[in-house]
Parts: sequence; structure tokens; C-alpha cells
Amino acid sequence: MKILLISANTEQINMPVLPLGMAYIGAAVQNAGHDVKILNLMMVQDIRGLLSESISGFLPDVIGISVRNIDDQVMETPNFLLDRVKTVVNECRSLSNAPVVLGGAGYSIFPGSALEYLKADMGIQGEGEKAFVMLLEQLELKGDISKIPGLCLPGTGLLGKSRPVKELDNFPQPILNTHLRFPSILKNEDIWFPIQTRRGCAMNCSYCSTANIEGRLLRKHSVAYAVDLIRQYANAGINNFYFVDNTFNFPLSYAKALCDRIIAERLNIRWRCILYPWKIDEELVEKMARSGCKEVSLGFESGSENILKRMNKHYTLDDVRRISKMLGKQQIRRMGFLLLGGPGETKDSVKQSLYFADSLETEAMKITSGIRIYPHTALHRIAIDKKMIGPDEDLLFPKFYMAEELKGWLEEVVAEWIESRENWMR
Repeated sequence: MKILLISANTEQINMPVLPLGMAYIGAAVQNAGHDVKILNLMMVQDIRGLLSESISGFLPDVIGISVRNIDDQVMETPNFLLDRVKTVVNECRSLSNAPVVLGGAGYSIFPGSALEYLKADMGIQGEGEKAFVMLLEQLELKGDISKIPGLCLPGTGLLGKSRPVKELDNFPQPILNTHLRFPSILKNEDIWFPIQTRRGCAMNCSYCSTANIEGRLLRKHSVAYAVDLIRQYANAGINNFYFVDNTFNFPLSYAKALCDRIIAERLNIRWRCILYPWKIDEELVEKMARSGCKEVSLGFESGSENILKRMNKHYTLDDVRRISKMLGKQQIRRMGFLLLGGPGETKDSVKQSLYFADSLETEAMKITSGIRIYPHTALHRIAIDKKMIGPDEDLLFPKFYMAEELKGWLEEVVAEWIESRENWMR
């Protein structure tokens, strides 16, 4: 079969991103014997023209569309991103009779409502490497699709629960310039090339949607698989890498082994990652620096012990201070994050957070006011109990949690702090 895969994401919320998830799908579909064509709409000026040319020239049997983001998570001026995706779906409909299948991280949070809004034929929640290949097999045979894990149909909803694959090394590796391409307008230095070595997260933070996307079970590629992939890309001229794992430092032994292998292979690369500020020692930070780590996202979220407990965080402020100092000592750039306005937040706790963040002297600090409410999270349940939202309310259109006493005040205070600090941002 001919399969057209389209990354519909055009948003550059923090930086341009490459569609790594779709690249894995493309590799899996090609490995199953299908003919694959991949389109990345990032930075494309004439989307309609590209779709028309690609569809008429390829004549796909199935069109898969990856939905990365639902909105930009900004409470003050929320930007709903699905209307752009809807335009892509409509264009595909007008140009082809092929069934349109949705997938991706954003879609997986809202499989039923996103499918209904975008008017596609079906969608797959969660990992698609195995499920999408199974779907293609049944579509080709005109067989029974009801047993496909994570499949969602209009008016029916999810037919079965998504089943994350435990052995990630069984997935074929995405090939540069075949499954994963740079937008032609970008240079190598403009982008951090995504690498995922682990999937899933068991930390269960009160507001986080990761479990709905990747599951709570932490699964790992072998260190050999991960570094082999990095080596291939580095040999092709890629300089900058971004470990998009939810928590680079878990398990600690795995993170150290990964750094050791990069050092041993003498891969001359620069990389960044996301750290959970807990269970990090000096040995890991030293190995990170030696293997090329230049920047980390340090999402400590609050400078109040009480708020950290409410968010179900496992670290303390002392942990954050200690780890931040270790990173600074190794000259690893730190991007700090504060997430303000959630349950239990007060004016005093906000001030504690701002002063705490200031004391860390990070190279950059991003402040978010108001917390996006996602389904099946503790924050969702709290918002229902406080009657901020209804129990059956569709959260596809963004709703935010903001502590009542902070409304209006928080935005003004954050604006004042950002104005007087060049390296702070919203």
C-alpha cells in the first residue's frame, strides 16, 4: 500500500521541532513492506500546493496525520492549534478518497473529541508503530479492525486500550533524510535534533498528560541502540541533539551508562535534555558535561515546599539548589521553569517561588501563569471538585486552573519580574 504521513505541526512554541514520533511510524510502516511518503509542514509557505502536488503524484491508499499540539498552553491568550490541522484534513479530503488516520501526542490526549472535531476517519491513541501497521494490514485485507489497540472511530470512541510496547529496540530506526528531514529553510545550527531513549513516566505529577500518551511504565532502548542512532546522525553531519525523554536522569544508572558510551565512542556532539531535580549526583553531572551536555531544562515548577507536595513532586527545594549548583559548576546552561497558580497557590507561595527562582541564578527562566487542565489527571479531579469545570466538560478547548485569589494579581506580578530580568520569559 501507499502511505502518506503528514506532520501537521507548524507551531514553534519554544523552538522548531522535527516530527520524531512520525519518523518512527514511517520506519515501521516501510519495514512492514509499504511504500511511504513523508511530509513535514513546518515552515512550509504553500501548504495547499504541497499537499496537492504530493497527493496527486503519490496517490496514497491511506493518509496518516500527526497532531503534536492542541494549544500553546498560554492562559492569557490561548492559541488553539487544531484549526490549522483541520485545514490539512479538509485539503486531504478534497484531493483524495483515502481514509485519514490521526495520531500523535496531542491527539492521544483527546482521541474521541479531536477525532470528532477534525472529521477524520479514525485515529490511534498512544504508540502507533505496531498499532498502525496492524491497521494497515486489516485495511488492505478488508478485515476486522475492531481489535486494533488504541483505535478510535467516530461515534464509537476507543475500541480497545492502547498497549505500549516494552521492547523498544524492536522498532526500526528512523533514517535521516528518509523518515526524518530538516526543513530546507533551516540550518543544522538552528535546530536540536530529537533523540528518544526512553518512553513513559511513573512520576505522576498532578497536572501532567504524559501517562495518557506514553503510559506510566518506563521503557528503555538499550544504550547500544540509542548511541548507534546518535552515531549515524552525527556521521551525517548533525551537531546538536535533544534528548526528549521526559526525565533524562531516570534510571540514574542508565543515564550514566548512556553518557559513558557517548564518551567512549568519542562522539563530538552537543546535547540538551530534561532533568527531574531528584536523585542526581555529581558523577552524573560530570559525565553529562564530558559527553557534550550544554543545556538542561530544569523544571522545578515551584519555590514552595507546600506547592511541590500538592503537585506530587518527590524533590525538595534543597535538591533543586544542590543540583542547580552542580550544573553551574560544570558550565551546563540551566533553563528553569515555574508553574504558578495551581491548587493551594497563594500570594505568599508565589513570592516564595519568584525569590527562590531568582536565587538560583539560572541562565534562563520561563514562567507560566495558570495550569492547563488535562483529562485523567489529579488536577482535573480537583478542578471538578471545585466546580471550575463540569465532570463531563470537553477539555479539548483549553481550560486553565487559576487559584481564585490570584486572578489578575498574578499576571501583573509576573510581568513586573520579567520586565526587570532580561533572561526571564513567559
